[in-house]
Amino acid sequence: MSVDFIARLIGMVALFFGGFYIGSILGESAGDQPVLWAIIFGLVGALMGLVVTPFLTTRPIRAIRTRITQVSVRTMVIGIIGLIVGLVIAALVAFPFSLLPTPLSQLLPFVGVIIISYLSVTIFVMRQNDIMNLFGNRFSAALKEKPSTAADTHAVLLDTSVIIDGRIADIARTGFVSGPMLVPAFVLNELQHIADSSDGLRRQRGRRGLDILNRLQKDPSISFRISDLDVEGVRAVDDKLVVLAKQLGSQILTNDYNLNRVAELQGVTVLNINELANAVKAVFLPGETLEVNVIQEGKESGQGVGYLDDGTMVVVEEGKDYIDRLIPVTVTKVLQTAAGRMVFGRPDSGNVDPSLAE
Repeated sequence: MSVDFIARLIGMVALFFGGFYIGSILGESAGDQPVLWAIIFGLVGALMGLVVTPFLTTRPIRAIRTRITQVSVRTMVIGIIGLIVGLVIAALVAFPFSLLPTPLSQLLPFVGVIIISYLSVTIFVMRQNDIMNLFGNRFSAALKEKPSTAADTHAVLLDTSVIIDGRIADIARTGFVSGPMLVPAFVLNELQHIADSSDGLRRQRGRRGLDILNRLQKDPSISFRISDLDVEGVRAVDDKLVVLAKQLGSQILTNDYNLNRVAELQGVTVLNINELANAVKAVFLPGETLEVNVIQEGKESGQGVGYLDDGTMVVVEEGKDYIDRLIPVTVTKVLQTAAGRMVFGRPDSGNVDPSLAE
C-alpha cells in the first residue's frame, strides 16, 4: 500500500467529518434540514480529501527530499549559517518595528523576519565561495564534499555528450551502471548553454539532453543526482570532469573519443557507451550468411553498402547491381575499427536470384 494511498484515505476521512460538522452548523443556521446539509458537505469533503490530500502532504515532502539530496553539504551549511545571521538581524530590526502604531507593530516584525531571512540565505548561498575564502582553508576543506563517502567514491560522472546521446536512460534502467550517477553543475550549465544556442540543431540537442536528465531524475529505480561540485582554477568542462573524477575516485561515462583518451592517460576509468554498443553487437564469422538490404554504392568499384538492424555497416563486393534489393551475403571478413565494426562479404551465388541484379 503506497504512502499516497494512505494519505488519500486519511484526508478523505478527516475532511468527511470536517464537512459533516460544517454542514450541520450551516443547516441549523439556515433553518433547513441539518442532516441533509451535513451529508452533502461530508461527501464533498471526502471527495476533496481523496483528490487534494497528496498534493498538500506527500508530494511536497517528496519534492523537498529530492531537492535536499541534490544540494551539497557545503551549500546546506552555508544556507543554515545565512539563516542564523538573517534571524539575528531580523530580531534586531523587529524591536523598532514593534514600537510603531497598531497594526504595523504586529505585521512588520513578521514580514521583516521572512524577507530578511530569505535575503540572507540567498546571499550566503550565492557568495559561498567568497565566504569560504574568508573563513580560511581549514574550515573550507571541512565543508567540502570529500571522496571518502561511499556515494561519491563509487559515483559515475556523466559527460555532456552521453547525456545528449540519450541511451544512458535505457542503460541505467537495466542496472548495468553499478554506482550512482552524478552530474556536476558545470556539465548542467554547458547543457543549458547548448539548449539556449542560436543554432537550431545545437538547441535541439541541448533540449534533448535536458529531457533525458528529467527522465533520470523522475525514475525512482535510478540513483541519480545533480551536484554543485566544482574544480577551482580549471575552465574547460572536460578538464574539470577529469580532475573531479580523480579527486572523487569516480568513473566517467562518455561518448567523447578525445575525453576518453585524455582521461585514460591520467588514470581515470572511462565507461564509453559506443564501446559498449560495439561489444554487444552480433558476432559474425567468415563463411556465415546474412541478409542485407543494399542501399548505396561503396567507395570501391562494384561495391554495395548496406546496414544491419544494429547499425553495423556491411560492404558487399560486387553488390552494386543489387542496390535497393535484399540479398543473402556470405561474410568474408570482419574488421573492428575505432568507429565500429565493419563486415565485408559477397553475394551468396548459390542463393541469389540472378534476376535481382539491375
